[in-house]
Amino acid sequence: MTAISKAPRWFCGGHFFYPAMLTAIADAKSAIELETYIFTDDRIGNQFLQALAEAARRGVRVRVLVDAYGSLLLPDNFFAPLTACGGDVEFFNPLQFDCFGVRNHRKLLLCDGMTLFIGGANIAEEYDGDGVARGWFDTVTRIEDAPMARRLLEEFDRLFSHADFGPARLRKLRAFRPLRRNGESPGLFAVNPGRRAGSFQRALQEALATSPSADLMTPYFLPRRHLRKLMRDMVKRGGRVRLILPGPCDVPLARRAGLIYYQGLLRAGVEIYEYQPQILHAKLYRVGGTVFAGSSNLDVRSLKLNYEWMAGFTDPESLKQVKSIFEEALRHSRRITLGEFRRSQTLWQRWGNRWAHFLLTRIDPLVALP
Repeated sequence: MTAISKAPRWFCGGHFFYPAMLTAIADAKSAIELETYIFTDDRIGNQFLQALAEAARRGVRVRVLVDAYGSLLLPDNFFAPLTACGGDVEFFNPLQFDCFGVRNHRKLLLCDGMTLFIGGANIAEEYDGDGVARGWFDTVTRIEDAPMARRLLEEFDRLFSHADFGPARLRKLRAFRPLRRNGESPGLFAVNPGRRAGSFQRALQEALATSPSADLMTPYFLPRRHLRKLMRDMVKRGGRVRLILPGPCDVPLARRAGLIYYQGLLRAGVEIYEYQPQILHAKLYRVGGTVFAGSSNLDVRSLKLNYEWMAGFTDPESLKQVKSIFEEALRHSRRITLGEFRRSQTLWQRWGNRWAHFLLTRIDPLVALP
């Protein structure tokens, strides 16, 4: 799917990917672009702030794009040390009533137009650990690839320049519509808000339709009807589908909404496991001979309402490493059986699950899309 000049490196847990990212920032010579949904004023956030400011002081062009809602709790002057050194910071889609629900959920670090990190983790202390004993379970991939970096940079520039939507908001929103197209590039999927299936969703559906097995790991599980059918069809033709979903979840409403799919999938033979020791936040999908990794969950918000980054890999090393990550996660997960699930769901719980599902799949898209 993507030809890269050097095998990707896969990091599982902030204890491993944050030091690698900070080292790349420290080694950068010309340019740094950092894009994240959440940037926090904590130990990890301040480590990144200091590293970015130091890079700007030595003459590196530093640009940071954070989501205005995701990073709502940042102090107003948090980025002052960086901007004082010449760095540029933009908050995506400042909070106003119209178009409030369109968010930038991407996570990207790009250094010198070559070295890039893509994954599901924000810049926050809760990710700092191994995902088992401490810290949320998440993954980040380091890639050395100039063509992919150029494509990422083009899309970053586009969002960065439109981040505030500017004055005369409705006029700016009309100019913003071209960005709702889904970016196409070999092995790279720039997911943009829109009602139709994007490039990542289509690629995932094609892989599910033709592959003998699928291992899917996501914290928020609200797949559209066609995706669920493809999973059931894979099992029907003798394949195997394994889902790792959260036990503990940082968004309980999303977990409850996803529970309405358990019974149908379990009855069809899909295996469901719930990760136990920490909050699961990884978005990692291994379908046949392809791995998809990045920031997109299998829910309506990621596939229809957010800006997301996903990359696809077919190289043997990525397949091997992701298989190892998945198998290790299974060791810390509890398998859910059909009988157990049925017994656990009271009438009141089923009613609550339905309401959660209605809010996230019907009301949220209705309010979010302009």
